[in-house]
Amino acid sequence: MRYDAASLSAFVIENQGSHHRLGVTASKKALGKAVQRNRAKRLLREAFRSNDEHLNSLKVTYDWVLNAKSRILSDTVHVPVVELQQIVEKVRKSESIAAAK
Repeated sequence: MRYDAASLSAFVIENQGSHHRLGVTASKKALGKAVQRNRAKRLLREAFRSNDEHLNSLKVTYDWVLNAKSRILSDTVHVPVVELQQIVEKVRKSESIAAAK
């Protein structure tokens, strides 16, 4: 399932493991030079780490692939954390809808 936000896109696939796994991408086309791509990847990893409590409250574990968008470089550090938290809430809602069926 794909979820979009202003500074990131998230691809979420259920896994059979005991914990969530993270993959991070930052393309040269979208972000430019290596310094900017590395900063974007650091911000995405921090957003994932900061949402650990929300992620652990999900019923199922997932593989998360976070794609950085160019806006992530101009936003404050807090923005990707909040956007990922909103995506986690959408995943939680889709879990409850699937469970109701």
